[in-house]
Amino acid sequence: MGYWQDKIVLVTGGSNGLGRIIAETYGAAGAKLAIAGLEPNDVEKTAQEMRASGIEVLPLVADVTKPEDAKRIVDETVAQYGALDVLVNAAGRTHRGYLMQTSLEEFQSLWNLNVMGTIACSQAAVPHLVKRKGHVVNIGSLAAKSAARWVGAYPTTKHAVAAFSQQLRLEMKPEGLHVLLVCPGPVKRDNPRLYPLKNAEGIPESALMPGGGVKVGKIDPRELAKKILKMCEKRRPELVVPWKARLLFSIAQMFPRLGDWIVLKET
Repeated sequence: MGYWQDKIVLVTGGSNGLGRIIAETYGAAGAKLAIAGLEPNDVEKTAQEMRASGIEVLPLVADVTKPEDAKRIVDETVAQYGALDVLVNAAGRTHRGYLMQTSLEEFQSLWNLNVMGTIACSQAAVPHLVKRKGHVVNIGSLAAKSAARWVGAYPTTKHAVAAFSQQLRLEMKPEGLHVLLVCPGPVKRDNPRLYPLKNAEGIPESALMPGGGVKVGKIDPRELAKKILKMCEKRRPELVVPWKARLLFSIAQMFPRLGDWIVLKET
């Protein structure tokens, strides 16, 4: 029997994109799933397709920016399956635009989803997870480690997710909780989403694409999901893809001006 057989996994943002692929990967490894998404039709359609492939799944409709919804999806998952082994905080979105032209309302909207949604779901789930020495998986970004141009409020929120992940790890490791921060570059999509820009004069078209114009190869989401499962099994603290990005992060910590020069050159 594999490690994930009959483990209980809740994935926010699990009805679309990377969140769905992560959920499917856990399900294919034998886990029982709960997937949470904002759009009822998407959630139900995804659940039906997963069931057709033999995965046991509980579909949940929720807005994780609402604390009551975050608590409810955890409670419903535990009520359905009797326990919780993994929370994957995959709900989130990116952003484009100049930092100083990003409105406070846009900052607040992105902050509520990327940061407060992650915190609310984690606070609701951790009391159940520690009973099983379980896992919190937070989906960050390369932007959680290094800011870049033309991505508006996004790096601010992902840096916060990185800090939250580290602090949660430091506080809860003695209780048996494993926390994994996942920092991927742009993920390959069949139909890449284009991001609208406001006040876009001088911003290149490449900034509209996943990665915001960063010169990094696109990541196969299924290979990334497999690595996430392996990192959970090994209880590793971070997964950075591609690994060579760690070199930039190290350089930027020691030599900020050189780090900035590299970022400017590679975007």
